Amino acid sequence: MNYQTTSSVNEETKKESKKSKVKNELNPKPTSAYIGASWGAVIIGLLSYCIGLWNASMELNEKGYYFSILLMGIYAVISLQKAVRDRAEDIKVSEMYYGISWVVVIAAILLLVIGLRNAELLLSEKGFYGISFLLSLFGAITVQKNTRDIEFINIKAEEKKS
Repeated sequence: MNYQTTSSVNEETKKESKKSKVKNELNPKPTSAYIGASWGAVIIGLLSYCIGLWNASMELNEKGYYFSILLMGIYAVISLQKAVRDRAEDIKVSEMYYGISWVVVIAAILLLVIGLRNAELLLSEKGFYGISFLLSLFGAITVQKNTRDIEFINIKAEEKKS
């Protein structure tokens, strides 16, 4: 038996492959589906977390604690995403700012975990708040990324026109 395998690619396939690579390099814009999914994630995460807090049978100061952790976490991940992206694009970011961004993200997550661990809530409620919180953070990161990508692409397009 002959088990020899060969792969042949004709010249047209090679040319089409090169054209699609060039096209993807020129238009790395996020798709509208990805942008919509990102906004959906942040909105669903924020709304579910806030509605859960609104309907919770806990003291107002507890609700304030969980809400402020959400705000702190959202701000921290957006700041961290910006710092990481700036470094990737060789834009100067101080080590202190970069480190503080990481510390605040970790602190927000730890404060939520510690708060939920000590709260007198059902396990399902604790899971609900944890997942809603993480969905909100993920959504905020992706919305920030998409916003920055689109702005970068638009600036590059304007530079090409000039």
